[in-house]
Amino acid sequence: MNKFCSVLLFFTFLYWGTINAQAPQQSIQRQEIDAKRMDSDPMSNDALPRSREFIRIDPSYYVGWMYEGMYKQNHAADFLGFKNAIEPLRKALELLEKDYAQQLKIRSNDMMKYYPAYKFQLDYSILATELAECYNNIQQPQDAFKIAQKVKKWNFQRDFYFNPYIQMAWVVHRNRFYKTEQYPFLKNSIPENESLANAYLDSALLKIKTDQRLNIGIFQPGYEKIDQQSVYHYKAILYSYALNIDSADKYYKYLMESPIPSYNNYGTYLAICGKFRMAEKMYEAASTEPSGDKRLQEWAYYSSILNIYKGKPKVAEENMSDMIKAVGSTPGFGWYNIGLARAETYAGDLKNSVRHINKAEAFKEVHIGTTLGQTHYDFSISMLKLMNQIKAIQKIKFENKGWWYSPKDLFHVIKLTTQKYLLEYLIVNQLASNPERDKVIYPLFSTESTVSWDEIWFLIRDFSTSFFSKEFQKEIETDKRPLVKKYFQLYMARLEMKKGNYEKAETILKSILSNPEIDREYEQLFIARCFEDLILCANENEQKNLSAEAANSFYETYPQLVPFSVCKINMHLNTFGNVDKVLMKQLKKSNINWISDRTISAPEVTLNFKNEKGKKSVVYTVTKQNGQELISRQEYFYKNAETEGKTLIYRLFGIDEE
Repeated sequence: MNKFCSVLLFFTFLYWGTINAQAPQQSIQRQEIDAKRMDSDPMSNDALPRSREFIRIDPSYYVGWMYEGMYKQNHAADFLGFKNAIEPLRKALELLEKDYAQQLKIRSNDMMKYYPAYKFQLDYSILATELAECYNNIQQPQDAFKIAQKVKKWNFQRDFYFNPYIQMAWVVHRNRFYKTEQYPFLKNSIPENESLANAYLDSALLKIKTDQRLNIGIFQPGYEKIDQQSVYHYKAILYSYALNIDSADKYYKYLMESPIPSYNNYGTYLAICGKFRMAEKMYEAASTEPSGDKRLQEWAYYSSILNIYKGKPKVAEENMSDMIKAVGSTPGFGWYNIGLARAETYAGDLKNSVRHINKAEAFKEVHIGTTLGQTHYDFSISMLKLMNQIKAIQKIKFENKGWWYSPKDLFHVIKLTTQKYLLEYLIVNQLASNPERDKVIYPLFSTESTVSWDEIWFLIRDFSTSFFSKEFQKEIETDKRPLVKKYFQLYMARLEMKKGNYEKAETILKSILSNPEIDREYEQLFIARCFEDLILCANENEQKNLSAEAANSFYETYPQLVPFSVCKINMHLNTFGNVDKVLMKQLKKSNINWISDRTISAPEVTLNFKNEKGKKSVVYTVTKQNGQELISRQEYFYKNAETEGKTLIYRLFGIDEE
């Protein structure tokens, strides 16, 4: 919506001086304000002092209040900021209605009659847009909807920034999971609300067509196509959400062929269709566009998830850290901390992941210009907490394969397991009360999902196998996204494993891994999870060679996942120099199967111990048996092998805990 508004704002101030000359006769004070307004942009930092000057000259004229409200709205970054902008915007709207009602009512194909009214209708449209956005940003959708109804009654022959039907569609879609009892403008179910929103968009297109007979001689040829693009923008959003692929494709084609393409939304749509490579290109294009205001940059948040899919969590970390530094404590800060925490989880850095997820939880995020709300935000936090909890348990078991003999480790595992069950109970209750679970959770990929497909398994894995088997089988049969079906198949293989059907699961996994449509660069996480499950199947089916091969591939594909997996992988060990026995004890204690049989393919770990002038270090590298580096050669300095030895173990998996 902001992109369309930005284009129209340009034309607003381009034409304003011409229109002003033909405005109705004004008082001397208002003429002075109008003259000064020609050199002042209400979107600039100069707007606030200008507003005070205009109000001092004539407090009954709407322009001063308009400038104050627009300044406050454009500089707002939290609940209070948007709330403070409402009063001057509302006052400006009321004064405009009071003094210029006759101009607001004019509809004409006569340019001389319409042009003097044009200025006031345009200003009314700007004010309505800013005011409705404030209401939406402080979660007062009923008031935002009333603004749309008010604009609708004026029946402007061109709606500029604020097509009332589009706005009503947006407010309905944004609050689709509520019912009439909460907000009277809604129906009582998500399908009914989505149908209502679509009907409003159809009305918007009809109004543009109806008004064309008046506008054709006034505005530049083809103006109606610009207005239609804004409707197509929201049509694409609705159809993407509904996973109506044919219709979504149609409207995104319209948008991408227009002068104002929707890179961010199209990128997300491509991502939910499994077209990650194309999605990344769209997000890159979106990153070069001006944001318009302080809000979550969805392209940045979702790009971090794509990097995790690519097996590049460190890149995701860097990008999210850069966004946090850039925005400070403004809208989006909380989301970027969630993105950073997720990246750190997949990079194996649980300590920092917990720190950043706690930051996100403590931050009061303002959800501006997006359908992603507080429920999405809370669910994302809860899912990462659960995943970290599960990984923290596995971390103990990885560091000490005899953990059940250690009272300390046993106590921690029991404590963490209890916390995990409590967290699962909380999330399941969130899920049970979420009317969108069929649209957002079970399809694994959705425009309204703020978690990765992989995270969803950490939630459902401990619950009803029969129920989810039916759900995912239904998705395989009915989903119209061919590149996504293999993800449902992976889930079906896992559910078969839960039932004890390891041979069937193995067959499914082998079939998936032979799929030529897998993008080997952009689906590293998916491939790694398939190999991880294949190890478990091979072990149960007593296929040692297959297990070893799958374990080797699991490590090579996504080594950061290995320490937090229940799978135990083989490794060869080569040591040189003055071997530190204490550090070696730590390595042998870990849940790694150190083997000497070179006929079994496994990663080659090489450790070269040094002790020069009291400085102890070990130069380490991990290679394939053919010498190709998997973990590049690095030197690790340490003082106390007893306390610092575990760090080296994780570095063998590309994890830097420091």
